Amino acid sequence: FIGQLLEFLLTIVGSARLRKVVLSNVKQLVYHTITLLQMTEQQVHTWSVDANQFVADEDDETHSCRVSGALLLEEVINSCGVEGINAIVDATRERFNESQQEQVAGSSVWWRLREATLYTLTSVSDQLLEAEDYGVTNFFLGKLIESLVAEDIRIGILSYSSFHSHIFSLHLLYAIPISHMVLEQFLYAAMKAVGMDVPPPVKVGACRALSKLLPEANKEVVQPQLIGLLSSLTDLLQQASDETLHLVLETLQAAIKSSAKVSGPIESIISPVILNVWASHISDPFIGIDEIEVLEAIKNAPGGIHPLVSRVLPHVGPILNKPREQPEGLVARSLDLVTMLLKNAPMDVVRVLYDVCFNAVTRIVLQNDDHSELQNATQCLAAFISGGRQEVLAWAADSRFAMRSLLDVASRLLDPNLDSSGSLFVGNYILQLILHLPLQMAQHTSDLITALVRRMQSSQIAGLRSSLIVLFAKMVHMSAPNVEKFIDLLVSIPAADHDNAFVYVMSEWTKQQGEIQGAYQIKVTTSALALLLSTSHPQLGKVYVQGHLIKSTEGITTRSKAKVTPEKWTMVALLFKIASLLADTLLEMHEQF
Repeated sequence: FIGQLLEFLLTIVGSARLRKVVLSNVKQLVYHTITLLQMTEQQVHTWSVDANQFVADEDDETHSCRVSGALLLEEVINSCGVEGINAIVDATRERFNESQQEQVAGSSVWWRLREATLYTLTSVSDQLLEAEDYGVTNFFLGKLIESLVAEDIRIGILSYSSFHSHIFSLHLLYAIPISHMVLEQFLYAAMKAVGMDVPPPVKVGACRALSKLLPEANKEVVQPQLIGLLSSLTDLLQQASDETLHLVLETLQAAIKSSAKVSGPIESIISPVILNVWASHISDPFIGIDEIEVLEAIKNAPGGIHPLVSRVLPHVGPILNKPREQPEGLVARSLDLVTMLLKNAPMDVVRVLYDVCFNAVTRIVLQNDDHSELQNATQCLAAFISGGRQEVLAWAADSRFAMRSLLDVASRLLDPNLDSSGSLFVGNYILQLILHLPLQMAQHTSDLITALVRRMQSSQIAGLRSSLIVLFAKMVHMSAPNVEKFIDLLVSIPAADHDNAFVYVMSEWTKQQGEIQGAYQIKVTTSALALLLSTSHPQLGKVYVQGHLIKSTEGITTRSKAKVTPEKWTMVALLFKIASLLADTLLEMHEQF
């Protein structure tokens, strides 16, 4: 019945014809709505024993009384504006005071009203923050939140833990300036809660608080508590289900990043547990990403990388050397792990990883057909070349054989008969070869461009074509100040169904430029087009590319008509097309700023 009542009220509040009636009664409406947001006996019982159910219910945006009540409060703000916001703040302050009075009077359920008040503020936190930014309210949000938190600290924030899941989850606490002393006391309470015997919702709320507060926390405050916090979080991790696993991993990552140094004992506490969880969730790529990020935080912390690599290598090496004997997904995830360890690693770490894994990763690209393994192995080899540079040849028993292997990898990934998905990251791999092994690659430039063009022409994935266009753009930059010679080189190379490679590459590039994703990629390709234009090369006026779509004059184009009538485009000189693309980019930049 309560759920239906709230939905009925939601309809009334959203009605423009009843807005005057709502405005005249908005304070009472909000005041009584907060009462309806209190936990039920069943929720108290269920959530007190099952953190996973608490997270699932709180994240569930479908039908429930609390969700309906939160939607009603949002609609109050949308319909009533400043009056609605002020009504919510006044009602929460009044309900908070009432909960204090109930506590003094000895009520055993005083905390329910307090929890409902905090839930109210959490539900409309975005709207309250926006109102605070515009200065349209009659209250100071920082003082309100600080008074709530200070009162809970005064009575002992964990003494009445049944309602503190939402004081820890209060988003406003992390978005507005409040006293450093109050924040530090709150942070200490959250760290303490993770290791205490408190109801699961409190631990969930504490994790949410820590993941927000730790990145900005004073390391001197955190460091004395770090060992205990990490130990408690790893214990919690082993009890977590899919609903809470992401949250605990996120909190672990924040805790590690907040530490001044990751010592051997700290690494030994966390890494074994994370690796066990990693191994047991191989089939879940999203959890795998979280786990890799925690391990990356250990790697990047001072003193963390060497013990972590020593722990990981004995397990990963055999997996990569015998890929066909492994469970599905394990090889691909192991390649992810090695790639993470290689990024920005010192040369001695790259060497250790090279000795154990490099040849195995090369064989995976040359011999395997699994798309995930091909993609991840390609990224791993690119990381080896980026980190080891010329040393990847010097470390090999036979440097010429090592170079030949790298070229064989490029040849396989650029094979037009290989499924496009397997070649998805070949662009970055080729780029690393050109950047870090320029002398060895110079003699293969013509063959490389021929292979790149064939791979582009055979690609069934727009993302692969875009990545190869970015590679050509990087090659334009690398050829400066002799961009004309690079154009001449492309003109000298044949391309199927086109006059030459330059004609094909530029026709594809100008078609795809608007589809290229990522600020860096857009910057690289746009500036490369400007470099091409600046050469005034004769080919820019001779080559014609796709212009704009010619609108049909035969009325409405139905689906059946579209199938039998191909689209018609104008053809324009490449010179004008590049100028048009650059002008469009400038207009977009102007609109953004």
